[in-house]
Amino acid sequence: MDIISYIIDPRFMGALFTAVAVGATVITIGLPLMDRNQFKNRMKTVAIERENIRQRERERMNTQGKSKVSLRSSPKSYMKNLVENFDLKKHAASEDLRMSLASAGFRGNSAEYTFLFFRMVAPILLFVFTSFYVFVVLDLKQPATIKVAICIAGAYIGFKAPEIYLTNLRTKRKQNMQRAFPDSLDLLLICVESGMSVEHSFKRVSTEIVAQSMALAEELALMTAELSYLPDRRIAYENLAKRTGMDSVKSVCTALVQAEKYGTPVGQALRTLAQESRDMRMNEAEKKAAALPPKLTVPMIVFFLPVLFIVILTPALVQVFHWK
Repeated sequence: MDIISYIIDPRFMGALFTAVAVGATVITIGLPLMDRNQFKNRMKTVAIERENIRQRERERMNTQGKSKVSLRSSPKSYMKNLVENFDLKKHAASEDLRMSLASAGFRGNSAEYTFLFFRMVAPILLFVFTSFYVFVVLDLKQPATIKVAICIAGAYIGFKAPEIYLTNLRTKRKQNMQRAFPDSLDLLLICVESGMSVEHSFKRVSTEIVAQSMALAEELALMTAELSYLPDRRIAYENLAKRTGMDSVKSVCTALVQAEKYGTPVGQALRTLAQESRDMRMNEAEKKAAALPPKLTVPMIVFFLPVLFIVILTPALVQVFHWK
């Protein structure tokens, strides 16, 4: 009855409506004053960060200018003199060696001189070290012919050591690029379908893919530079395929050359190649997973089974000897 009396009372209803109106007015006026402009704050933060980045870049450029950093490294004087005195570059260097060094990430004359220097010096050093170890330190009770054969074997290992090192670097670099290449194709497809040119697309992909593969970003950036000054764009694509040594990259380069020659759409070809690259990556992962059981057989036989037999048979043996 009290609630009904309050509802019927006109003074109570008037006060209630007045309170609601006053509260709505306060909320309407106060909320815009309390609401912060998030967009303005974000733009201000971006502007401050941009100024900080610009300041850091200026300091870095000034530091590089003072230290006179050069993009093309020159070979060491003693390496260059030794290689030129023995004319190793004429007899040992070839286009295949330059391409192998480029595939491993070494470019320019400095890498070539360094490789030829170590291929000449390493056999001599290992021959001297092996001779000292065999004849002086170890003092083998073997004929002289066997000792000399061991020294020659050491010299041969020294001759092959730079090539083995270069091959390992090429393999690791290729694996690194293969893991990131499907993602780079997806990014390239997005850039091309958004209306960007091929050069700008590769440049954009090279900056985005650097977090996954520094080697692939470097190769794409180099190809972008070659596209800008080489007379034939096909040469830049072929150089990329040669440097990487990947079949998927060769397929992409062939598709790009055919697209420019015959005017075929690039997007569909890139979409198909990206799917094939992802399938190849998945197949490689499945192949490694399928190869695990045979590889684990020997460790299980050598390390797990003896321990398992000991744990199972020891209590029985203890009881048998205790009963006797």
